Amino acid sequence: MLAFDYFFVPPIYTFTVADSEYLLSFAGFLLLGLTISYLTAQVQSKAQAAQRREAETAALYALSRDFTIADDIETIYTALSTHIQQTLKCEADIYIPENEKLPDNHHFQASIDDSEFAMLSDWVLQNQQPAGKGSNHYPAVEATYLPMITSLRTIGVLVLRPIDPIDQLSVEQLRLLEAFSSQAALAIEHVQLAEQSRQIQLLQATEKMQDALLNSISHDLRTPLVSITGALSTLDEQDASLDDETRQDLVETAREEADRLNRLVGNLLQMTRLEAGAIRVVLEPADIEDLIGSAIGQVEDRLVERDIQITIPPDLPMVSLDFVLIVHALGNLLDNASKYSPEGSLIEIEARQLGQEIQISILDRGVGIPPDDLTHIFDKFYRVRHPEQVTGTGLGLAISKGIVEAHGGRIWAANRPGGGTVFTIALFLGTNEDP
Repeated sequence: MLAFDYFFVPPIYTFTVADSEYLLSFAGFLLLGLTISYLTAQVQSKAQAAQRREAETAALYALSRDFTIADDIETIYTALSTHIQQTLKCEADIYIPENEKLPDNHHFQASIDDSEFAMLSDWVLQNQQPAGKGSNHYPAVEATYLPMITSLRTIGVLVLRPIDPIDQLSVEQLRLLEAFSSQAALAIEHVQLAEQSRQIQLLQATEKMQDALLNSISHDLRTPLVSITGALSTLDEQDASLDDETRQDLVETAREEADRLNRLVGNLLQMTRLEAGAIRVVLEPADIEDLIGSAIGQVEDRLVERDIQITIPPDLPMVSLDFVLIVHALGNLLDNASKYSPEGSLIEIEARQLGQEIQISILDRGVGIPPDDLTHIFDKFYRVRHPEQVTGTGLGLAISKGIVEAHGGRIWAANRPGGGTVFTIALFLGTNEDP
Protein backbone atom coordinates (compact mmCIF):
# COMPACT_ATOMS: atom_id res chain seq x y z
CA MET A 1 0.00 0.00 0.00
CA LEU A 2 2.90 2.39 0.71
CA ALA A 3 4.40 1.59 -2.70
CA PHE A 4 1.04 2.38 -4.34
CA ASP A 5 0.97 5.78 -2.52
CA TYR A 6 4.57 6.58 -3.44
CA PHE A 7 4.44 5.68 -7.15
CA PHE A 8 0.82 6.19 -8.20
CA VAL A 9 -0.96 8.69 -5.89
CA PRO A 10 -0.39 12.39 -6.73
CA PRO A 11 1.89 13.97 -5.87
CA ILE A 12 3.99 10.98 -6.91
CA TYR A 13 7.31 10.08 -5.37
CA THR A 14 6.09 11.34 -2.00
CA PHE A 15 3.97 9.88 0.73
CA THR A 16 1.71 12.97 0.70
CA VAL A 17 -1.93 12.39 -0.30
CA ALA A 18 -3.49 15.33 -2.20
CA ASP A 19 -6.96 13.84 -2.55
CA SER A 20 -8.67 12.67 0.66
CA GLU A 21 -10.65 10.11 -1.32
CA TYR A 22 -7.50 8.02 -1.56
CA LEU A 23 -7.66 7.59 2.20
CA LEU A 24 -10.83 5.52 1.76
CA SER A 25 -9.03 3.42 -0.85
CA PHE A 26 -6.15 2.90 1.53
CA ALA A 27 -8.58 1.80 4.25
CA GLY A 28 -10.21 -0.65 1.82
CA PHE A 29 -6.82 -2.02 0.79
CA LEU A 30 -5.85 -2.43 4.43
CA LEU A 31 -9.08 -4.25 5.27
CA LEU A 32 -8.70 -6.50 2.23
CA GLY A 33 -5.11 -7.30 3.12
CA LEU A 34 -6.02 -8.17 6.68
CA THR A 35 -8.87 -10.37 5.46
CA ILE A 36 -6.60 -12.20 3.01
CA SER A 37 -3.95 -12.64 5.70
CA TYR A 38 -6.53 -14.06 8.10
CA LEU A 39 -7.95 -16.44 5.51
CA THR A 40 -4.43 -17.52 4.49
CA ALA A 41 -3.56 -18.22 8.12
CA GLN A 42 -6.76 -20.25 8.50
CA VAL A 43 -5.99 -22.28 5.38
CA GLN A 44 -2.44 -22.90 6.56
CA SER A 45 -3.69 -23.89 10.01
CA LYS A 46 -6.22 -26.32 8.55
CA ALA A 47 -3.59 -27.72 6.18
CA GLN A 48 -1.23 -28.27 9.11
CA ALA A 49 -4.05 -29.88 11.10
CA ALA A 50 -4.85 -32.13 8.14
CA GLN A 51 -1.18 -33.07 7.87
CA ARG A 52 -1.10 -33.87 11.59
CA ARG A 53 -4.23 -35.99 11.28
CA GLU A 54 -2.75 -37.76 8.28
CA ALA A 55 0.47 -38.42 10.20
CA GLU A 56 -1.53 -39.65 13.21
CA THR A 57 -3.63 -41.93 11.00
CA ALA A 58 -0.49 -43.31 9.36
CA ALA A 59 1.11 -43.89 12.76
CA LEU A 60 -2.00 -45.66 14.06
CA TYR A 61 -2.19 -47.80 10.93
CA ALA A 62 1.48 -48.78 11.17
CA LEU A 63 1.06 -49.66 14.85
CA SER A 64 -2.10 -51.70 14.26
CA ARG A 65 -0.36 -53.55 11.41
CA ASP A 66 2.48 -54.55 13.75
CA PHE A 67 -0.02 -55.57 16.44
CA THR A 68 -1.82 -57.80 13.94
CA ILE A 69 1.20 -60.10 13.63
CA ALA A 70 2.14 -59.97 17.33
CA ASP A 71 1.55 -63.23 19.17
CA ASP A 72 2.89 -62.36 22.62
CA ILE A 73 3.02 -59.40 25.00
CA GLU A 74 6.76 -58.86 24.55
CA THR A 75 6.28 -58.39 20.79
CA ILE A 76 3.45 -55.94 21.47
CA TYR A 77 5.65 -53.98 23.89
CA THR A 78 8.51 -53.86 21.38
CA ALA A 79 6.24 -52.57 18.60
CA LEU A 80 4.56 -50.00 20.86
CA SER A 81 7.86 -48.76 22.29
CA THR A 82 9.39 -48.41 18.82
CA HIS A 83 6.45 -46.47 17.39
CA ILE A 84 6.19 -44.15 20.40
CA GLN A 85 9.91 -43.39 20.27
CA GLN A 86 9.80 -42.69 16.52
CA THR A 87 6.58 -40.67 16.56
CA LEU A 88 6.70 -38.83 19.89
CA LYS A 89 10.34 -39.06 21.02
CA CYS A 90 9.38 -40.79 24.27
CA GLU A 91 10.49 -43.92 26.08
CA ALA A 92 7.65 -46.29 26.87
CA ASP A 93 6.95 -49.06 29.35
CA ILE A 94 3.95 -51.30 29.95
CA TYR A 95 2.80 -52.46 33.35
CA ILE A 96 0.39 -55.41 33.30
CA PRO A 97 -0.70 -56.56 36.77
CA GLU A 98 -0.31 -60.26 37.55
CA ASN A 99 -2.06 -61.69 40.58
CA GLU A 100 -2.77 -58.10 41.68
CA LYS A 101 0.92 -57.49 42.39
CA LEU A 102 3.04 -54.68 41.04
CA PRO A 103 6.22 -55.63 39.14
CA ASP A 104 9.63 -55.58 40.80
CA ASN A 105 11.18 -53.52 37.99
CA HIS A 106 10.45 -51.75 34.72
CA HIS A 107 12.28 -50.91 31.50
CA PHE A 108 13.59 -47.47 32.53
CA GLN A 109 14.06 -48.27 36.18
CA ALA A 110 17.05 -45.93 36.47
CA SER A 111 14.91 -42.98 35.37
CA ILE A 112 11.83 -43.50 37.56
CA ASP A 113 11.80 -44.27 41.25
CA ASP A 114 10.29 -47.69 42.00
CA SER A 115 8.00 -46.31 44.67
CA GLU A 116 6.68 -43.65 42.27
CA PHE A 117 6.19 -46.26 39.53
CA ALA A 118 4.31 -48.60 41.86
CA MET A 119 2.16 -45.90 43.45
CA LEU A 120 1.11 -44.16 40.23
CA SER A 121 0.58 -47.42 38.31
CA ASP A 122 -1.70 -48.64 41.07
CA TRP A 123 -3.54 -45.28 41.17
CA VAL A 124 -4.13 -45.28 37.39
CA LEU A 125 -5.41 -48.86 37.53
CA GLN A 126 -7.82 -48.06 40.33
CA ASN A 127 -9.10 -44.76 38.90
CA GLN A 128 -8.82 -45.47 35.15
CA GLN A 129 -7.53 -41.92 34.57
CA PRO A 130 -4.20 -40.52 33.30
CA ALA A 131 -1.67 -39.32 35.84
CA GLY A 132 1.72 -37.66 35.84
CA LYS A 133 3.25 -35.12 33.50
CA GLY A 134 0.72 -33.38 31.24
CA SER A 135 -2.32 -34.61 33.22
CA ASN A 136 -4.48 -33.16 35.99
CA HIS A 137 -3.26 -35.70 38.55
CA TYR A 138 0.29 -35.67 39.95
CA PRO A 139 1.51 -33.31 37.16
CA ALA A 140 4.84 -32.70 38.90
CA VAL A 141 6.23 -36.19 38.30
CA GLU A 142 8.55 -36.86 35.38
CA ALA A 143 6.61 -39.56 33.52
CA THR A 144 3.09 -39.80 32.10
CA TYR A 145 0.85 -42.73 33.12
CA LEU A 146 -2.05 -43.72 30.85
CA PRO A 147 -4.62 -46.46 31.55
CA MET A 148 -4.89 -49.21 28.93
CA ILE A 149 -8.65 -49.75 28.78
CA THR A 150 -10.75 -52.16 26.73
CA SER A 151 -14.50 -52.60 26.69
CA LEU A 152 -14.19 -55.27 29.39
CA ARG A 153 -11.53 -54.06 31.80
CA THR A 154 -8.33 -52.12 32.38
CA ILE A 155 -5.53 -54.27 30.99
CA GLY A 156 -2.60 -52.30 32.37
CA VAL A 157 -0.77 -48.97 32.40
CA LEU A 158 1.26 -47.30 29.64
CA VAL A 159 4.13 -45.30 31.16
CA LEU A 160 5.95 -42.64 29.09
CA ARG A 161 8.95 -40.43 29.65
CA PRO A 162 10.17 -37.84 27.09
CA ILE A 163 13.71 -38.57 25.92
CA ASP A 164 14.45 -34.85 26.42
CA PRO A 165 13.20 -33.99 29.96
CA ILE A 166 12.31 -30.41 28.96
CA ASP A 167 9.88 -31.59 26.27
CA GLN A 168 6.20 -31.17 27.06
CA LEU A 169 3.59 -33.34 25.37
CA SER A 170 0.97 -31.34 23.48
CA VAL A 171 -2.77 -32.00 23.62
CA GLU A 172 -2.60 -33.61 20.17
CA GLN A 173 0.29 -35.86 21.25
CA LEU A 174 -1.57 -36.92 24.39
CA ARG A 175 -4.60 -37.75 22.26
CA LEU A 176 -2.43 -39.86 19.94
CA LEU A 177 -0.89 -41.61 22.95
CA GLU A 178 -4.35 -42.45 24.25
CA ALA A 179 -5.15 -44.00 20.86
CA PHE A 180 -1.86 -45.95 21.00
CA SER A 181 -2.76 -47.09 24.51
CA SER A 182 -6.22 -48.28 23.43
CA GLN A 183 -4.80 -50.23 20.49
CA ALA A 184 -2.16 -51.82 22.69
CA ALA A 185 -4.80 -52.77 25.26
CA LEU A 186 -6.90 -54.50 22.59
CA ALA A 187 -3.83 -56.30 21.21
CA ILE A 188 -2.82 -57.51 24.68
CA GLU A 189 -6.37 -58.62 25.42
CA HIS A 190 -6.40 -60.56 22.15
CA VAL A 191 -3.12 -62.29 23.05
CA GLN A 192 -4.37 -63.12 26.54
CA LEU A 193 -7.65 -64.53 25.21
CA ALA A 194 -5.77 -66.57 22.62
CA GLU A 195 -3.48 -67.93 25.34
CA GLN A 196 -6.49 -68.80 27.49
CA SER A 197 -8.01 -70.61 24.52
CA ARG A 198 -4.77 -72.53 23.98
CA GLN A 199 -4.64 -73.46 27.65
CA ILE A 200 -8.24 -74.71 27.52
CA GLN A 201 -7.48 -76.78 24.42
CA LEU A 202 -4.33 -78.13 26.06
CA LEU A 203 -6.27 -79.01 29.19
CA GLN A 204 -8.91 -80.79 27.13
CA ALA A 205 -6.25 -82.67 25.18
CA THR A 206 -4.48 -83.57 28.43
CA GLU A 207 -7.71 -84.87 29.94
CA LYS A 208 -8.34 -86.98 26.84
CA MET A 209 -4.79 -88.32 26.97
CA GLN A 210 -5.14 -89.10 30.67
CA ASP A 211 -8.38 -90.97 30.01
CA ALA A 212 -6.76 -92.91 27.19
CA LEU A 213 -3.71 -93.59 29.36
CA LEU A 214 -5.79 -94.86 32.26
CA ASN A 215 -7.81 -97.06 29.94
CA SER A 216 -4.67 -98.40 28.28
CA ILE A 217 -2.80 -99.03 31.52
CA SER A 218 -5.88 -100.55 33.15
CA HIS A 219 -6.28 -102.91 30.21
CA ASP A 220 -2.60 -103.83 30.08
CA LEU A 221 -2.49 -104.44 33.83
CA ARG A 222 -5.74 -106.37 33.86
CA THR A 223 -4.83 -108.73 30.99
CA PRO A 224 -1.79 -110.40 32.60
CA LEU A 225 -3.47 -110.37 36.01
CA VAL A 226 -6.48 -112.21 34.59
CA SER A 227 -4.18 -114.79 32.99
CA ILE A 228 -2.16 -115.23 36.18
CA THR A 229 -5.29 -115.47 38.32
CA GLY A 230 -6.85 -117.97 35.92
CA ALA A 231 -3.77 -120.18 35.83
CA LEU A 232 -3.35 -120.14 39.61
CA SER A 233 -7.07 -120.79 40.18
CA THR A 234 -6.96 -123.79 37.86
CA LEU A 235 -3.90 -125.15 39.65
CA ASP A 236 -5.56 -124.60 43.02
CA GLU A 237 -8.97 -126.04 42.18
CA GLN A 238 -8.12 -128.79 39.71
CA ASP A 239 -4.60 -129.77 40.64
CA ALA A 240 -5.48 -133.42 41.29
CA SER A 241 -7.04 -133.86 37.84
CA LEU A 242 -4.28 -132.14 35.87
CA ASP A 243 -1.51 -134.05 34.17
CA ASP A 244 2.08 -132.87 34.46
CA GLU A 245 2.15 -131.26 30.99
CA THR A 246 -0.99 -129.18 31.62
CA ARG A 247 0.28 -128.20 35.04
CA GLN A 248 3.59 -127.09 33.52
CA ASP A 249 1.79 -125.09 30.81
CA LEU A 250 -0.23 -123.24 33.44
CA VAL A 251 2.91 -122.44 35.43
CA GLU A 252 4.63 -121.16 32.27
CA THR A 253 1.60 -119.04 31.42
CA ALA A 254 1.61 -117.48 34.88
CA ARG A 255 5.36 -116.85 34.68
CA GLU A 256 5.16 -115.26 31.21
CA GLU A 257 2.29 -113.00 32.22
CA ALA A 258 4.13 -112.05 35.42
CA ASP A 259 7.17 -111.13 33.31
CA ARG A 260 4.93 -109.08 31.04
CA LEU A 261 3.43 -107.30 34.03
CA ASN A 262 6.91 -106.66 35.40
CA ARG A 263 8.02 -105.12 32.08
CA LEU A 264 4.98 -102.86 32.04
CA VAL A 265 5.60 -101.58 35.57
CA GLY A 266 9.31 -101.23 34.79
CA ASN A 267 8.57 -99.10 31.73
CA LEU A 268 6.25 -96.87 33.73
CA LEU A 269 8.91 -96.38 36.39
CA GLN A 270 11.63 -95.78 33.79
CA MET A 271 9.52 -93.15 32.01
CA THR A 272 8.84 -91.43 35.33
CA ARG A 273 12.55 -91.34 36.15
CA LEU A 274 13.44 -89.96 32.72
CA GLU A 275 10.88 -87.16 32.98
CA ALA A 276 12.01 -86.31 36.50
CA GLY A 277 15.65 -86.16 35.39
CA ALA A 278 16.52 -88.90 37.86
CA ILE A 279 18.44 -90.95 35.27
CA ARG A 280 22.20 -90.44 35.61
CA VAL A 281 24.19 -91.45 32.56
CA VAL A 282 27.58 -92.98 33.45
CA LEU A 283 29.73 -93.28 30.34
CA GLU A 284 32.23 -96.08 29.94
CA PRO A 285 33.89 -97.50 26.80
CA ALA A 286 31.77 -100.34 25.45
CA ASP A 287 32.11 -102.88 22.68
CA ILE A 288 29.19 -102.75 20.24
CA GLU A 289 29.12 -106.53 19.78
CA ASP A 290 28.77 -107.05 23.55
CA LEU A 291 26.09 -104.35 23.63
CA ILE A 292 23.99 -106.00 20.92
CA GLY A 293 24.46 -109.45 22.46
CA SER A 294 23.22 -108.21 25.83
CA ALA A 295 20.20 -106.51 24.23
CA ILE A 296 19.26 -109.74 22.44
CA GLY A 297 19.66 -111.68 25.67
CA GLN A 298 17.34 -109.26 27.44
CA VAL A 299 14.44 -110.01 25.07
CA GLU A 300 15.39 -113.47 23.76
CA ASP A 301 12.11 -114.99 24.99
CA ARG A 302 10.28 -112.64 22.60
CA LEU A 303 12.56 -113.42 19.66
CA VAL A 304 12.26 -117.22 19.65
CA GLU A 305 10.11 -117.20 16.49
CA ARG A 306 12.40 -114.76 14.62
CA ASP A 307 15.64 -115.20 12.71
CA ILE A 308 18.33 -112.74 13.83
CA GLN A 309 21.09 -111.52 11.51
CA ILE A 310 23.87 -109.34 12.94
CA THR A 311 26.30 -107.31 10.82
CA ILE A 312 29.18 -105.60 12.67
CA PRO A 313 32.41 -104.45 10.97
CA PRO A 314 35.49 -105.94 12.65
CA ASP A 315 37.21 -102.55 12.98
CA LEU A 316 34.27 -100.79 14.66
CA PRO A 317 35.65 -98.67 17.52
CA MET A 318 34.39 -98.75 21.08
CA VAL A 319 32.01 -95.98 22.11
CA SER A 320 31.48 -94.29 25.47
CA LEU A 321 27.98 -94.99 26.79
CA ASP A 322 25.97 -96.17 29.75
CA PHE A 323 25.91 -99.89 29.00
CA VAL A 324 22.80 -100.78 31.02
CA LEU A 325 20.71 -97.90 29.64
CA ILE A 326 21.62 -98.44 25.98
CA VAL A 327 20.98 -102.18 26.33
CA HIS A 328 17.53 -101.26 27.64
CA ALA A 329 16.94 -98.88 24.70
CA LEU A 330 18.02 -101.51 22.14
CA GLY A 331 15.92 -104.12 23.93
CA ASN A 332 12.83 -101.93 23.51
CA LEU A 333 13.55 -101.58 19.78
CA LEU A 334 14.01 -105.35 19.39
CA ASP A 335 10.80 -105.97 21.34
CA ASN A 336 8.99 -103.54 19.04
CA ALA A 337 10.39 -105.30 15.95
CA SER A 338 9.19 -108.69 17.22
CA LYS A 339 5.70 -107.35 17.99
CA TYR A 340 5.12 -105.84 14.56
CA SER A 341 6.70 -108.52 12.35
CA PRO A 342 5.33 -111.98 11.47
CA GLU A 343 6.66 -115.17 13.02
CA GLY A 344 9.54 -116.69 11.08
CA SER A 345 10.59 -113.33 9.59
CA LEU A 346 14.10 -111.92 9.69
CA ILE A 347 15.20 -109.17 12.08
CA GLU A 348 18.51 -107.59 11.08
CA ILE A 349 20.87 -105.69 13.37
CA GLU A 350 23.51 -103.55 11.68
CA ALA A 351 26.24 -101.40 13.22
CA ARG A 352 28.51 -98.96 11.39
CA GLN A 353 30.60 -95.85 11.83
CA LEU A 354 29.61 -92.71 9.93
CA GLY A 355 31.91 -89.80 10.64
CA GLN A 356 31.93 -89.19 14.38
CA GLU A 357 28.88 -91.36 15.01
CA ILE A 358 28.29 -95.02 15.70
CA GLN A 359 24.93 -96.03 14.25
CA ILE A 360 23.01 -99.15 15.23
CA SER A 361 20.00 -100.06 13.10
CA ILE A 362 17.30 -102.66 13.73
CA LEU A 363 15.44 -103.69 10.58
CA ASP A 364 12.33 -105.84 10.33
CA ARG A 365 9.91 -106.99 7.65
CA GLY A 366 6.76 -106.16 9.55
CA VAL A 367 3.76 -103.99 8.79
CA GLY A 368 5.71 -100.72 8.65
CA ILE A 369 4.58 -97.39 10.04
CA PRO A 370 1.81 -95.28 8.46
CA PRO A 371 3.31 -91.98 7.20
CA ASP A 372 1.07 -89.94 9.53
CA ASP A 373 2.43 -91.85 12.53
CA LEU A 374 6.14 -91.39 11.78
CA THR A 375 6.35 -87.96 13.42
CA HIS A 376 4.64 -89.20 16.60
CA ILE A 377 6.10 -92.69 16.93
CA PHE A 378 8.40 -91.67 19.82
CA ASP A 379 5.70 -89.77 21.76
CA LYS A 380 4.63 -91.11 25.13
CA PHE A 381 1.71 -93.53 25.01
CA TYR A 382 1.47 -93.19 21.24
CA ARG A 383 0.76 -96.36 19.30
CA VAL A 384 0.22 -96.95 15.62
CA ARG A 385 -3.33 -97.69 14.60
CA HIS A 386 -2.60 -101.29 13.60
CA PRO A 387 -2.42 -104.16 14.21
CA GLU A 388 -4.98 -104.20 17.01
CA GLN A 389 -3.79 -107.48 18.47
CA VAL A 390 -0.41 -106.01 19.45
CA THR A 391 -0.33 -105.21 23.17
CA GLY A 392 1.61 -102.44 24.89
CA THR A 393 1.32 -98.96 26.38
CA GLY A 394 3.37 -97.00 23.85
CA LEU A 395 6.17 -96.30 26.32
CA GLY A 396 9.01 -98.42 24.93
CA LEU A 397 10.01 -96.15 22.05
CA ALA A 398 9.59 -93.01 24.19
CA ILE A 399 11.95 -94.53 26.78
CA SER A 400 14.49 -95.43 24.09
CA LYS A 401 14.34 -91.86 22.78
CA GLY A 402 14.84 -90.42 26.27
CA ILE A 403 17.84 -92.68 26.94
CA VAL A 404 19.51 -91.93 23.60
CA GLU A 405 18.98 -88.18 23.92
CA ALA A 406 20.36 -88.31 27.47
CA HIS A 407 23.57 -89.55 25.78
CA GLY A 408 23.48 -86.60 23.37
CA GLY A 409 22.56 -88.96 20.53
CA ARG A 410 19.78 -89.29 17.98
CA ILE A 411 17.09 -91.84 17.21
CA TRP A 412 14.73 -92.07 14.26
CA ALA A 413 12.45 -94.44 12.37
CA ALA A 414 11.78 -94.99 8.68
CA ASN A 415 9.92 -97.41 6.47
CA ARG A 416 11.91 -99.92 4.43
CA PRO A 417 11.49 -100.40 0.70
CA GLY A 418 9.56 -103.61 0.24
CA GLY A 419 7.89 -103.39 3.65
CA GLY A 420 9.03 -103.20 7.22
CA THR A 421 10.64 -100.64 9.49
CA VAL A 422 14.16 -99.57 10.38
CA PHE A 423 14.96 -97.92 13.74
CA THR A 424 18.38 -96.28 14.05
CA ILE A 425 20.30 -95.11 17.11
CA ALA A 426 23.23 -92.73 16.52
CA LEU A 427 25.76 -92.19 19.33
CA PHE A 428 28.66 -89.78 19.14
CA LEU A 429 32.17 -91.03 19.59
CA GLY A 430 33.33 -89.03 22.62
CA THR A 431 35.07 -89.01 25.96
CA ASN A 432 34.38 -91.07 29.00
CA GLU A 433 32.97 -88.10 30.90
CA ASP A 434 29.35 -87.79 31.87
CA PRO A 435 27.35 -85.56 29.50
